[in-house]
Amino acid sequence: MSFLQVQDIHHTYFTKASVTTALSDISLTVEEGEFVSFLGPSGCGKTTLLSIISSLLKPTQGTVLLENKPVSTSKNEIGYMLQQDYLFPWKTIEENILLGLKLSKRLNEKTKLAALSFLSQIGLKGVEKQLPKQLSGGMRQRAALVRTLATEPKLLMLDEPFSALDYQTKLKLEDLVSRTLDEFGKTAILVTHDIGEAIAMSDRIFLFSSKPGKVHKIFEMPEELKRLSPFEARNHAAFQGVFQAIWKEMESLEPRKY
Repeated sequence: MSFLQVQDIHHTYFTKASVTTALSDISLTVEEGEFVSFLGPSGCGKTTLLSIISSLLKPTQGTVLLENKPVSTSKNEIGYMLQQDYLFPWKTIEENILLGLKLSKRLNEKTKLAALSFLSQIGLKGVEKQLPKQLSGGMRQRAALVRTLATEPKLLMLDEPFSALDYQTKLKLEDLVSRTLDEFGKTAILVTHDIGEAIAMSDRIFLFSSKPGKVHKIFEMPEELKRLSPFEARNHAAFQGVFQAIWKEMESLEPRKY
């Protein structure tokens, strides 16, 4: 039985003026410890599907199971990392990273020490009493990662977490997040518009078509890329071939212009 099962998901948005089908016939599985990416054009429903998987949004039709249980019963087992770090500006970094533990009533001396230790491991030792405005964008995203992982989620959802960062910081964080998830044995889903990022970080890539969103094609990454860090993968000979294959498929999804 797969770790995550998405079964026959269909979702329609209703307003007084319109009916929009965002997703149609989505079925996929993710294995424990796997890193997958959702890639596709704007409006193909990637973030909608992420919201459904995390049970923030109830689908019009279909089910999502995490370890064979409905995700609606697994909210504390799913972590979310977004484009914005959403650190509370009036709280210290320490207060921010402990917030999830506090809200889930799991904050104690042991979990607090583990979170602070992780903050140090991730290169943020000494910033515990600082406010978010005193840190760079990359440092704030690292703090947001610690806050997410402190609650020990079984599944991590990454919704374009690097897209607001400069390119150098983005590459460094890709490596850091990838290494951290490997060390903790976490399962992760990344939503991105960046083909290179998806290839460098993923075991598999789900390419979506739009209107309505459907899984168009699944790409399995070559073993030689999976073994490398994202930065190393970008420089491997196999990278360009995979990039071109995905680019070609994405081009085929674009509406023809006459």
